[in-house]
Amino acid sequence: MSDAIVTWVDGQRAASVPTDDRGLQYGDGLFETILLRGGKARFLEAHLSRLASGCTRLAIPFRGESELRAEIAAAAAQAPHLAVLKVIVTRGSATRRGYAPDGEAPRRVVSLYETAALAAELRAGVELVFATGTVAEHPGLGGLKHLSRLENVWAMGEARAAGAFDALLRMASEQLVSGAMTNFFMVRAGKVLTPPVDRAGVAGIMRQVVLRECSALGIVAIEQSLRAHDLATADEAFVTNARIGVVPVRRVGEHAFHMNTLARRLADHVEALDA
Repeated sequence: MSDAIVTWVDGQRAASVPTDDRGLQYGDGLFETILLRGGKARFLEAHLSRLASGCTRLAIPFRGESELRAEIAAAAAQAPHLAVLKVIVTRGSATRRGYAPDGEAPRRVVSLYETAALAAELRAGVELVFATGTVAEHPGLGGLKHLSRLENVWAMGEARAAGAFDALLRMASEQLVSGAMTNFFMVRAGKVLTPPVDRAGVAGIMRQVVLRECSALGIVAIEQSLRAHDLATADEAFVTNARIGVVPVRRVGEHAFHMNTLARRLADHVEALDA
C-alpha cells in the first residue's frame, strides 16, 4: 500500500496520533483491514462484529460504532474502484505511565488506501516458507487481530528475504498457526483442514467466510491441529485474507503441491461474494 488517500482520527482529518496513545506505546488496540470494491465494504458486518468482540475481550470501552460506520461510508464514497480501509481502535491516550490498562477514551483511526487487483501470478499459486521462530501461545489473545504484531513483522522479513509470499508460523509445540499475513488451509482427500486459532494467530474474516462457504458448497471443512509433517499428506493448500481472498499455494519449503481444483473453485466462489 502507498500513502493513505485520507486518514481520520476520531472523525477529524489528521496524519498522526498523540505520542501517549496506548496503541503506539504498547500495541494496546485492535485493527481491521477491509477491502472496498466498487464503493462497497466487503464483509463489513463480519469485520465490525469481530472488532466489537475484540474490544469486549480486551475491555476497551469502545462506543463509537455509529461514528465509525459514518467514516467508513465517507471513505467508500471517495474510494477508487479497489481500495483498502484500515480501521484501528486503541485504548486511547494513557492516563499514567505503565502497562496497566488505563486510557482516557478509546481512539479510532480510519485510513483509506488505493490498491490494485490481485496479480495473475498469485492466482497461479504462491510459495511459502516456515518462519524460524515460534509464536507465543495465549488463549486470552488467541484469534484477536490486535496491534501487537512484532512476531508477524519478523516472519514477513524472513519471507521477503527468501523471496516467498508469506511465512508459516508455528507454536513451540510445532503446531501450525497461520501465515504471518494469512490463514492457512490444506486439502486432504477432499476435506479442507485449517489450524485452530484459539491460542495464537488471527481468526481472519476470509477464513470465516471460507469455512462458512465450504458448508454451503457441501465441502467438509474442519479446524484441526496440523504440523509440518502433515503437509506431506496434503493434496493441495491455499491461504486467505480479506485483501487477497483465496490464493493457492504451490510450495511450502521443499514440499510442492499439486494444483488441484478445490482451491480454485473456492477462490472463484468467494470472489463473487460481498457479505
